[in-house]
Amino acid sequence: MRSRSLALTAALSLAIAGPALAAPSDDFHALMDQYWAAALKNSPTLATSVGVNTYDAQLDVLSLAEMDRQAAEAAAFLARLNAIPKSALSAEDQTNYLILKRNLDSAVEANRFGERQMLYSTLGSYHDFLAGMAENQPFRTRADYENYLKRIAFVPDRMRAYGEISAKASREGFVQPCVTLTGFPQSIRGSIAADPTQSRFYLPFAGDRSSTVTAADWQALKTRAAALIRDKINPSYARFGQLYDSQLKSTCRQSVGVSALPQGKEYYAFLVRTHTTTSKTPDEIHQLGLREVARIRAEMVDVAKKAGFASREAMIAEMRTNPKYFAKTPDELLAASARMAKTIDGKMPSLFTRLPRLPYGIRPMPLATAPGDTTARYQQGSPDAGIAGFYLVNTTKLDQRPLWEIPALTAHEAVPGHHMQIATQQELDLPAWRKYGTFFTAFVEGWGLYSERLGIELGIYDTPEKNMGRLSYEMWRAARLVVDTGIHSKGWSKEQAVAFMKDNTALTDANIDAEVNRYISNPGQALAYKLGELKIRELRARAEKELGDKFDLRRFHDAVLGQGSVPLDALEAQINAWIAAEKAKS
Repeated sequence: MRSRSLALTAALSLAIAGPALAAPSDDFHALMDQYWAAALKNSPTLATSVGVNTYDAQLDVLSLAEMDRQAAEAAAFLARLNAIPKSALSAEDQTNYLILKRNLDSAVEANRFGERQMLYSTLGSYHDFLAGMAENQPFRTRADYENYLKRIAFVPDRMRAYGEISAKASREGFVQPCVTLTGFPQSIRGSIAADPTQSRFYLPFAGDRSSTVTAADWQALKTRAAALIRDKINPSYARFGQLYDSQLKSTCRQSVGVSALPQGKEYYAFLVRTHTTTSKTPDEIHQLGLREVARIRAEMVDVAKKAGFASREAMIAEMRTNPKYFAKTPDELLAASARMAKTIDGKMPSLFTRLPRLPYGIRPMPLATAPGDTTARYQQGSPDAGIAGFYLVNTTKLDQRPLWEIPALTAHEAVPGHHMQIATQQELDLPAWRKYGTFFTAFVEGWGLYSERLGIELGIYDTPEKNMGRLSYEMWRAARLVVDTGIHSKGWSKEQAVAFMKDNTALTDANIDAEVNRYISNPGQALAYKLGELKIRELRARAEKELGDKFDLRRFHDAVLGQGSVPLDALEAQINAWIAAEKAKS
């Protein structure tokens, strides 16, 4: 690890605008190394999570000046990149070149929008990021704990900056819609534990003492942590809560579409391009969504009919209301999710020839944010840092978490979905910035949704209710194409969006409300799922047709995941090349 830190320091010592090397490939590799070194310096928490310990005692800086500095840094990297002749690079590095250019272009463009000041939403907020830092870093030595205490000592300053930026944003009209913020104050208060030993910040000290730490040192560390949380961190959260109540709450907006904000239409167009990695317009995506909704709805009608129900609506009403479909305790929900995860684990070799070494665990979402959060999510691990991935299950509002959702949900969030894709990417022979720092939403979430469909081949939808649940989840993602574009480019109200979701999916009311709030406060992100999944399905159909009985599903999946997260056009080129290679081999 020490050698990695020295290499990082050496890379950072080179000026961004330093002299170009003679060979384009050498210059490009130096640029990639310096780009990654700068990314780690800019984000100490990222560095820690990938096993680089240089910045373990530091915390990412939060300020508009720092955002501007990083955007200028990206622009300087971009100028150097543009001066390198792409055609002089190897095929592999040409792919790296295009992906790096996309990353840098997006970083520069994103900083031009005033929306960069909006630091809280229903999908994630800055104060929640801070409270969860300990969940994604290792604690093995006394130095790990000491560095963590130094890191969280920055939290009060960052919370002050969070408040100042949020107040400035509200004065300029960059605010979230009121309808999405009903549970927001609780997400702040939920992070303030009267007993500091119950705080999320105290998590590293809540378990057993490491054998590398003496009993006396352990007690001293715990005492310092409790005092820091009680006397510094809790008050900083309380002050932000007071600021929200006194200033920010009253400035929320009544409109729900991002187009109502300054530069809103341009910002939405940027988000659509960024998340989908396509040039599709909002109207094209809206129409695609309507077609997908109609197709999936017909399949749902057929499932309901075969299950003996008079209509699709009758089956969904039964699934939403019959108590037998719902867990009675959080442990029961976790147990059902864990059993499904292990069931799929046993079937994974039928889908891939290579499986990642990094395991994953299962645990409930933090109670401070779970009530307004989605049904489940994946938290990536790090083989270099020695951290497992985690399948996080929302164990609140149990009457809104039906058991028939668990197969599709687990396939998406755990395996063969996010854990399989992300853990595989972390083990590929790729530049570090691509392994750990590059995730295109359309690829990552497209693979997650495609993985739900793989559940058909795995046999996990073994009841009509589970199959309807799968179709409801696919419908959910198709409806997003209609609802997200409806809200942000066609003037839809929240009520219209909720009604469309309720009419077409089997999601419960609480889930629909949380999801629509998510689309409102995080424009464009939800579009990526269906577009990515449809592209993977299109490429699979092409491969099956062209290769015939030579098609190997396991090798196809290896090829899809074999270059990590890539834009959809790069994925298409990648699979076309794989098909040609398979033909030549046969």
